[in-house]
Amino acid sequence: MPRGGPNGGDGGKGGDVSIVGNARLISLLDFKYKRVYRAENGKLGGGQNKAGRKGADLVIHVPVGTEVHDENGLLLADIVEEGQVYVAARGGRGGKGNARFVTPVHRVPTEFEEGEKGEERPVLKLELKLLAGIGIIGLPNAGKSTLLSRLTRANPEVGDYPFTTLTPSLGVLIEDDRRLVLADIPGIIEGASKGKGLGLTFLRHIERTRTLLWVIDVSSPDVARDYETLSTELRLYKEDLASRDRIIVLNKIDLVSPETLAGKEAFFSRAGETVRMVSAAEGTGIDGLKELLAEKGGGRVHG
Repeated sequence: MPRGGPNGGDGGKGGDVSIVGNARLISLLDFKYKRVYRAENGKLGGGQNKAGRKGADLVIHVPVGTEVHDENGLLLADIVEEGQVYVAARGGRGGKGNARFVTPVHRVPTEFEEGEKGEERPVLKLELKLLAGIGIIGLPNAGKSTLLSRLTRANPEVGDYPFTTLTPSLGVLIEDDRRLVLADIPGIIEGASKGKGLGLTFLRHIERTRTLLWVIDVSSPDVARDYETLSTELRLYKEDLASRDRIIVLNKIDLVSPETLAGKEAFFSRAGETVRMVSAAEGTGIDGLKELLAEKGGGRVHG
Protein backbone atom coordinates (compact mmCIF):
# COMPACT_ATOMS: atom_id res chain seq x y z
CA MET A 1 0.00 0.00 0.00
CA PRO A 2 1.54 3.37 -0.94
CA ARG A 3 2.35 5.25 2.26
CA GLY A 4 0.53 2.51 4.16
CA GLY A 5 3.18 -0.18 4.45
CA PRO A 6 2.91 -3.85 3.53
CA ASN A 7 -0.43 -5.50 4.03
CA GLY A 8 -0.21 -8.92 2.37
CA GLY A 9 -1.69 -11.67 4.55
CA ASP A 10 -0.49 -15.26 4.87
CA GLY A 11 -1.89 -18.12 2.83
CA GLY A 12 -3.82 -20.92 4.50
CA LYS A 13 -2.46 -24.40 5.13
CA GLY A 14 -3.75 -27.18 2.90
CA GLY A 15 -6.08 -29.80 4.33
CA ASP A 16 -4.87 -33.21 5.50
CA VAL A 17 -6.12 -36.54 4.16
CA SER A 18 -6.73 -38.92 7.07
CA ILE A 19 -7.87 -42.55 7.23
CA VAL A 20 -10.01 -43.35 10.27
CA GLY A 21 -11.30 -46.67 11.64
CA ASN A 22 -15.08 -47.05 11.72
CA ALA A 23 -16.54 -50.14 13.43
CA ARG A 24 -19.87 -49.68 11.64
CA LEU A 25 -18.34 -50.40 8.23
CA ILE A 26 -17.93 -53.99 7.05
CA SER A 27 -16.30 -53.76 3.61
CA LEU A 28 -14.07 -51.71 1.32
CA LEU A 29 -16.60 -51.80 -1.50
CA ASP A 30 -16.94 -48.01 -1.72
CA PHE A 31 -13.35 -47.73 -2.89
CA LYS A 32 -14.20 -49.71 -6.01
CA TYR A 33 -16.25 -46.77 -7.27
CA LYS A 34 -14.32 -43.79 -5.90
CA ARG A 35 -10.59 -43.93 -6.48
CA VAL A 36 -9.22 -40.39 -6.07
CA TYR A 37 -9.35 -38.47 -2.79
CA ARG A 38 -8.21 -34.87 -2.32
CA ALA A 39 -8.35 -32.54 0.63
CA GLU A 40 -9.08 -28.87 -0.01
CA ASN A 41 -6.31 -26.43 -0.94
CA GLY A 42 -5.52 -23.62 1.47
CA LYS A 43 -6.94 -20.26 0.41
CA LEU A 44 -4.85 -17.32 -0.72
CA GLY A 45 -4.01 -14.52 1.65
CA GLY A 46 -5.34 -11.06 0.82
CA GLY A 47 -4.83 -7.39 1.29
CA GLN A 48 -5.29 -5.62 4.61
CA ASN A 49 -3.31 -8.45 6.23
CA LYS A 50 -6.12 -10.93 5.69
CA ALA A 51 -4.91 -14.50 6.16
CA GLY A 52 -6.24 -17.19 3.85
CA ARG A 53 -8.53 -19.87 5.28
CA LYS A 54 -7.09 -23.32 6.03
CA GLY A 55 -8.18 -25.96 3.55
CA ALA A 56 -10.78 -28.45 4.81
CA ASP A 57 -9.40 -31.81 5.88
CA LEU A 58 -10.65 -34.96 4.16
CA VAL A 59 -11.51 -37.93 6.38
CA ILE A 60 -11.75 -41.36 4.78
CA HIS A 61 -13.60 -43.94 6.88
CA VAL A 62 -12.53 -47.59 6.66
CA PRO A 63 -13.62 -50.74 8.51
CA VAL A 64 -11.72 -51.69 11.63
CA GLY A 65 -9.18 -54.30 10.56
CA THR A 66 -7.95 -52.39 7.49
CA GLU A 67 -4.27 -52.38 6.61
CA VAL A 68 -2.84 -49.47 4.61
CA HIS A 69 0.09 -50.23 2.28
CA ASP A 70 2.06 -48.07 -0.13
CA GLU A 71 2.55 -48.91 -3.81
CA ASN A 72 5.52 -51.13 -2.91
CA GLY A 73 3.58 -53.17 -0.37
CA LEU A 74 5.11 -51.52 2.72
CA LEU A 75 2.68 -51.51 5.66
CA LEU A 76 1.99 -47.90 6.64
CA ALA A 77 -0.82 -48.37 9.14
CA ASP A 78 -2.93 -51.10 10.71
CA ILE A 79 -6.33 -49.68 11.66
CA VAL A 80 -7.51 -51.98 14.45
CA GLU A 81 -9.52 -49.65 16.70
CA GLU A 82 -12.58 -47.47 16.36
CA GLY A 83 -11.50 -43.88 15.77
CA GLN A 84 -7.85 -44.74 15.10
CA VAL A 85 -6.37 -42.12 12.75
CA TYR A 86 -3.63 -42.39 10.14
CA VAL A 87 -2.71 -39.18 8.32
CA ALA A 88 -2.05 -40.44 4.82
CA ALA A 89 -1.11 -37.08 3.26
CA ARG A 90 -0.43 -33.82 5.08
CA GLY A 91 -1.55 -30.53 3.64
CA GLY A 92 1.02 -28.06 2.40
CA ARG A 93 2.26 -25.11 4.44
CA GLY A 94 0.67 -21.78 3.64
CA GLY A 95 2.84 -19.01 2.18
CA LYS A 96 3.85 -15.87 4.06
CA GLY A 97 2.71 -12.44 2.95
CA ASN A 98 5.01 -9.43 2.81
CA ALA A 99 3.70 -8.13 6.14
CA ARG A 100 5.66 -10.96 7.77
CA PHE A 101 8.96 -9.43 6.67
CA VAL A 102 8.66 -6.00 8.28
CA THR A 103 11.60 -5.07 10.53
CA PRO A 104 12.57 -1.78 12.19
CA VAL A 105 15.01 -1.11 9.37
CA HIS A 106 13.02 -2.73 6.57
CA ARG A 107 9.61 -1.14 6.79
CA VAL A 108 8.40 -1.61 3.23
CA PRO A 109 9.33 -5.17 2.28
CA THR A 110 8.27 -6.48 -1.09
CA GLU A 111 9.43 -10.03 -0.54
CA PHE A 112 7.08 -12.87 0.33
CA GLU A 113 7.37 -16.62 0.74
CA GLU A 114 5.64 -19.16 -1.44
CA GLY A 115 3.67 -21.91 0.24
CA GLU A 116 4.75 -25.55 0.03
CA LYS A 117 2.87 -28.25 -1.83
CA GLY A 118 1.07 -30.85 0.23
CA GLU A 119 1.98 -34.51 0.25
CA GLU A 120 0.73 -36.74 -2.52
CA ARG A 121 0.42 -40.49 -2.53
CA PRO A 122 -0.28 -41.75 -6.02
CA VAL A 123 -1.28 -45.21 -4.82
CA LEU A 124 -2.43 -46.64 -1.49
CA LYS A 125 -3.55 -50.23 -1.16
CA LEU A 126 -6.22 -51.05 1.42
CA GLU A 127 -6.59 -54.62 2.65
CA LEU A 128 -9.29 -55.72 5.07
CA LYS A 129 -8.56 -58.50 7.53
CA LEU A 130 -11.29 -59.59 9.90
CA LEU A 131 -10.86 -59.04 13.63
CA ALA A 132 -12.08 -62.23 15.29
CA GLY A 133 -10.85 -64.17 18.28
CA ILE A 134 -11.87 -67.54 16.85
CA GLY A 135 -11.49 -68.59 13.21
CA ILE A 136 -13.47 -71.54 11.80
CA ILE A 137 -11.71 -73.35 8.96
CA GLY A 138 -12.24 -76.60 7.11
CA LEU A 139 -12.68 -78.17 3.72
CA PRO A 140 -15.83 -77.35 1.72
CA ASN A 141 -18.97 -78.97 3.12
CA ALA A 142 -17.37 -79.71 6.50
CA GLY A 143 -20.29 -77.90 8.14
CA LYS A 144 -18.55 -74.68 9.21
CA SER A 145 -21.48 -72.37 8.48
CA THR A 146 -23.95 -74.59 10.33
CA LEU A 147 -21.54 -74.72 13.26
CA LEU A 148 -21.24 -70.93 13.30
CA SER A 149 -25.03 -70.60 13.37
CA ARG A 150 -25.20 -73.03 16.32
CA LEU A 151 -22.47 -71.27 18.30
CA THR A 152 -23.65 -67.71 17.64
CA ARG A 153 -26.59 -65.68 16.45
CA ALA A 154 -25.24 -65.52 12.92
CA ASN A 155 -27.39 -66.63 9.99
CA PRO A 156 -24.91 -67.63 7.28
CA GLU A 157 -26.00 -69.22 4.02
CA VAL A 158 -25.94 -72.99 4.33
CA GLY A 159 -25.98 -75.45 1.42
CA ASP A 160 -24.80 -78.90 0.37
CA TYR A 161 -22.50 -77.71 -2.41
CA PRO A 162 -18.87 -76.48 -2.29
CA PHE A 163 -18.17 -72.86 -1.45
CA THR A 164 -21.60 -71.99 -0.14
CA THR A 165 -19.72 -69.38 1.91
CA LEU A 166 -18.35 -66.88 -0.61
CA THR A 167 -17.52 -64.20 1.95
CA PRO A 168 -16.35 -64.57 5.56
CA SER A 169 -19.22 -64.66 8.04
CA LEU A 170 -19.03 -63.24 11.56
CA GLY A 171 -20.96 -64.27 14.63
CA VAL A 172 -20.82 -63.42 18.33
CA LEU A 173 -20.72 -66.11 21.00
CA ILE A 174 -21.92 -64.94 24.41
CA GLU A 175 -21.04 -67.43 27.15
CA ASP A 176 -20.56 -66.78 30.88
CA ASP A 177 -20.44 -63.00 30.34
CA ARG A 178 -17.76 -63.44 27.67
CA ARG A 179 -18.27 -62.02 24.21
CA LEU A 180 -16.25 -63.76 21.49
CA VAL A 181 -16.25 -62.92 17.81
CA LEU A 182 -16.11 -65.96 15.52
CA ALA A 183 -15.33 -65.89 11.79
CA ASP A 184 -16.32 -68.62 9.33
CA ILE A 185 -13.58 -68.59 6.68
CA PRO A 186 -14.65 -69.95 3.24
CA GLY A 187 -13.56 -73.52 2.53
CA ILE A 188 -9.90 -74.34 2.15
CA ILE A 189 -8.93 -76.84 -0.55
CA GLU A 190 -5.65 -78.38 -1.60
CA GLY A 191 -3.66 -75.63 -3.33
CA ALA A 192 -5.43 -72.77 -1.51
CA SER A 193 -2.07 -71.35 -0.38
CA LYS A 194 -1.24 -70.86 -4.07
CA GLY A 195 -4.55 -69.21 -4.87
CA LYS A 196 -6.55 -72.26 -5.94
CA GLY A 197 -10.29 -72.10 -5.31
CA LEU A 198 -11.03 -69.09 -3.13
CA GLY A 199 -7.40 -69.37 -2.03
CA LEU A 200 -5.60 -66.27 -0.89
CA THR A 201 -8.77 -64.19 -1.04
CA PHE A 202 -9.72 -65.37 2.43
CA LEU A 203 -6.71 -67.10 3.99
CA ARG A 204 -5.45 -63.68 5.13
CA HIS A 205 -8.46 -63.35 7.46
CA ILE A 206 -7.08 -66.20 9.59
CA GLU A 207 -3.96 -64.20 10.45
CA ARG A 208 -5.60 -62.16 13.23
CA THR A 209 -7.38 -64.99 15.03
CA ARG A 210 -6.04 -66.32 18.34
CA THR A 211 -7.61 -69.78 18.11
CA LEU A 212 -8.65 -71.85 15.11
CA LEU A 213 -11.43 -74.43 14.96
CA TRP A 214 -10.42 -77.06 12.45
CA VAL A 215 -13.78 -78.48 11.40
CA ILE A 216 -13.47 -81.97 9.90
CA ASP A 217 -16.30 -84.03 8.47
CA VAL A 218 -16.04 -87.22 10.49
CA SER A 219 -18.03 -89.06 7.80
CA SER A 220 -15.29 -88.36 5.25
CA PRO A 221 -13.66 -91.54 3.91
CA ASP A 222 -10.20 -90.18 4.77
CA VAL A 223 -10.16 -87.82 7.75
CA ALA A 224 -6.38 -88.16 8.03
CA ARG A 225 -5.95 -86.72 4.54
CA ASP A 226 -8.40 -83.90 5.30
CA TYR A 227 -6.41 -83.11 8.43
CA GLU A 228 -3.14 -83.12 6.51
CA THR A 229 -4.57 -80.89 3.77
CA LEU A 230 -5.56 -78.23 6.29
CA SER A 231 -2.20 -78.43 8.04
CA THR A 232 -0.24 -78.20 4.78
CA GLU A 233 -2.18 -75.28 3.32
CA LEU A 234 -1.93 -73.25 6.52
CA ARG A 235 1.80 -73.95 6.82
CA LEU A 236 2.47 -73.04 3.20
CA TYR A 237 0.51 -69.82 3.53
CA LYS A 238 2.11 -68.75 6.81
CA GLU A 239 4.27 -71.02 8.91
CA ASP A 240 2.92 -70.09 12.35
CA LEU A 241 -0.73 -70.73 11.39
CA ALA A 242 -0.22 -74.49 11.35
CA SER A 243 0.94 -74.41 14.97
CA ARG A 244 -1.50 -71.79 16.26
CA ASP A 245 -3.75 -72.76 19.16
CA ARG A 246 -6.51 -74.95 17.75
CA ILE A 247 -9.38 -77.29 18.49
CA ILE A 248 -10.22 -80.19 16.21
CA VAL A 249 -14.00 -80.29 15.80
CA LEU A 250 -15.21 -83.62 14.43
CA ASN A 251 -18.55 -82.69 12.89
CA LYS A 252 -21.46 -84.78 11.57
CA ILE A 253 -21.14 -87.45 14.26
CA ASP A 254 -24.77 -88.33 13.57
CA LEU A 255 -23.68 -89.85 10.25
CA VAL A 256 -21.25 -92.50 11.59
CA SER A 257 -21.41 -95.47 13.93
CA PRO A 258 -20.06 -95.23 17.49
CA GLU A 259 -17.26 -97.64 16.56
CA THR A 260 -16.16 -95.52 13.59
CA LEU A 261 -16.33 -92.36 15.67
CA ALA A 262 -14.22 -93.86 18.46
CA GLY A 263 -11.52 -94.87 15.98
CA LYS A 264 -11.33 -91.43 14.40
CA GLU A 265 -11.30 -89.68 17.76
CA ALA A 266 -8.43 -91.93 18.83
CA PHE A 267 -6.44 -90.91 15.73
CA PHE A 268 -6.53 -87.23 16.71
CA SER A 269 -5.95 -87.92 20.38
CA ARG A 270 -2.78 -89.84 19.50
CA ALA A 271 -1.67 -86.80 17.49
CA GLY A 272 -1.94 -84.72 20.68
CA GLU A 273 -4.91 -82.70 19.50
CA THR A 274 -7.70 -81.19 21.58
CA VAL A 275 -10.81 -82.85 20.13
CA ARG A 276 -14.50 -82.09 20.40
CA MET A 277 -17.21 -84.13 18.67
CA VAL A 278 -20.39 -82.43 17.52
CA SER A 279 -23.30 -82.63 15.20
CA ALA A 280 -23.89 -79.06 14.11
CA ALA A 281 -27.03 -80.13 12.27
CA GLU A 282 -28.61 -81.68 15.38
CA GLY A 283 -26.94 -79.51 18.06
CA THR A 284 -25.16 -82.39 19.77
CA GLY A 285 -22.01 -81.40 21.65
CA ILE A 286 -22.46 -77.67 21.02
CA ASP A 287 -22.78 -76.68 24.69
CA GLY A 288 -19.49 -78.34 25.59
CA LEU A 289 -17.74 -76.63 22.67
CA LYS A 290 -19.12 -73.27 23.79
CA GLU A 291 -17.71 -73.78 27.28
CA LEU A 292 -14.29 -74.65 25.88
CA LEU A 293 -14.30 -71.59 23.63
CA ALA A 294 -15.24 -69.37 26.58
CA GLU A 295 -12.22 -70.74 28.46
CA LYS A 296 -9.98 -70.13 25.43
CA GLY A 297 -11.29 -66.60 25.14
CA GLY A 298 -10.11 -65.66 28.61
CA GLY A 299 -11.61 -62.35 29.70
CA ARG A 300 -14.34 -60.37 28.08
CA VAL A 301 -13.53 -59.85 24.43
CA HIS A 302 -15.00 -57.04 22.36
CA GLY A 303 -15.23 -57.41 18.57
